[in-house]
Amino acid sequence: MPKRILLGTVVSDKNNKTVVVRVERRFNHPLVGKVVRRSKKYHAHDEDSTCKQGDLVRIEECRPISKLKKWRVVEKVGSATLLQQQEAQG
Repeated sequence: MPKRILLGTVVSDKNNKTVVVRVERRFNHPLVGKVVRRSKKYHAHDEDSTCKQGDLVRIEECRPISKLKKWRVVEKVGSATLLQQQEAQG
């Protein structure tokens, strides 16, 4: 079975080797027809503790590492400082 890969933003990096990633999904509401945003938080394993709050990361489903951690950080797509600079520019 293929592993799921999700893209999200790091919300918290206070735990040791663990980051909390918020993944947002968009879909059309079946009755109203508007685009609705829903988000969910995942605890992901970050072995080197390189991810900081605000970073854009890609996480992959893996075997259970602990009670809450069933995801692993694959790569850091964007850093928090780059995202802040892009928002400031426009």
